[in-house]
Amino acid sequence: MDARPGATLTVTSAATAVALMTYTAPMVTLPDTAASLHTPLSAQAWLLNGTPLGLAALLLVAGSLADDYGRRRIFLSGTIALGITTALGALATSTWLFTLARVAQGAASAAILAASLGLLVHAYPAGPGRVRATGVWGAFVSGGIAVGPVLAGGVASLADWRWSYAVLGTAALAVAAFGPRALTESRAPRGGGRPDLAGSLTLGLALVALVAALTLGRDGWLRAPVASLLALSVLLITAFAAVERRTTSPMLDLRLLRQAPFLASSAGAFFTGFAVIALFSYLPTLLQQTLPLSAMSTAALLMIWSGTSFLVALQSRRLAGKVSPRHQLALGFVLHAAAVLTMLPAAASGPWPLLLPGLVVSGAGSGFLNAALPQLAVSSVPAERAAMGSGANNTARYIGSAAGVALMIAVSTSSGSPGHGARVALVVSAGLGVVGAVSVLLLRKRG
Repeated sequence: MDARPGATLTVTSAATAVALMTYTAPMVTLPDTAASLHTPLSAQAWLLNGTPLGLAALLLVAGSLADDYGRRRIFLSGTIALGITTALGALATSTWLFTLARVAQGAASAAILAASLGLLVHAYPAGPGRVRATGVWGAFVSGGIAVGPVLAGGVASLADWRWSYAVLGTAALAVAAFGPRALTESRAPRGGGRPDLAGSLTLGLALVALVAALTLGRDGWLRAPVASLLALSVLLITAFAAVERRTTSPMLDLRLLRQAPFLASSAGAFFTGFAVIALFSYLPTLLQQTLPLSAMSTAALLMIWSGTSFLVALQSRRLAGKVSPRHQLALGFVLHAAAVLTMLPAAASGPWPLLLPGLVVSGAGSGFLNAALPQLAVSSVPAERAAMGSGANNTARYIGSAAGVALMIAVSTSSGSPGHGARVALVVSAGLGVVGAVSVLLLRKRG
């Protein structure tokens, strides 16, 4: 059975949007969720970082499994699991139960995000069609980010924050119902082989330890638990590298780490999470404290940023052949850095309309990032390993996000008043954006 390009793009984009809506749902409901679950300030990073933890731990694993054992199979399993685990999040009665549900949502989202690009590469031959498809998929990343906070804030204002997760869980299951007929199975022609269980275990545990250390680090980097987790992460990553060199079917071809396009893709994804996603994951909470704004008003402001991102990502296909994905990434980072600096005067005390130009310009930068990253992710690896490339790219993105959220909370809460903390977070994010732009420009093919 031949792939159905239009149906594949529709279903994978819809599932990706729901996954990102679930990811961003706590952005505007964090105060209500923390109050309902009696979460202390020191543990609130876990409410945001649960999903990045699951994503970071399983994205590369899910991509490798999708390539070898069926992208459609992994995608549908992830979509169903996202529906179930998101609904379970609505029933959580404590911080740790909610965090566990969020980790499970991240694991399910990993299967969706990693397999989606593999399905699209199979459905669309290389050329303008694939550029358009990956651009649309990237736009729906922005679309999910745009709609998630508005949906969560709107439902929370009418009923309770828990109902937003019930709605999102139902949406994921509805998308899963269309998948079996819309999608065609595909896998990499590598002749099968045993699953890379040792690689999956060592990498997954290494990333869990790393993200846990980054989350705990906001309360002090010199504490024994943080140091122990960082040391454990280094040991497990070393073990993972040793395993991948010896196995006949590695989940990650370590030779890619010597190739500039793959490194540029990974660096761009990491700084997208570290500088951009992290800031806008925690900024709504800061704005509710400093301006102050209601959850719904904050969600509306955030939608200006993410809605602009969606529109720009959707139109970025017109740059194909004129501006390389690497230069689109650099442009996106520069726009973000300049934009958040314009928001400094209003972030502490308002008035909120002064935030609008910065939100629009940063949204445009985010649109370029979200459109260029999937293109670079699939073009920097062999075509038959597209899901693995997507997994590696998104792993870097959500490790950056988890580290960035911990950093944003740390710098904003250690800076005295919420207003001063918001300004510090914006300056730090701008600086990281500049570093991201320089990184992707330096990582280019030689000769």
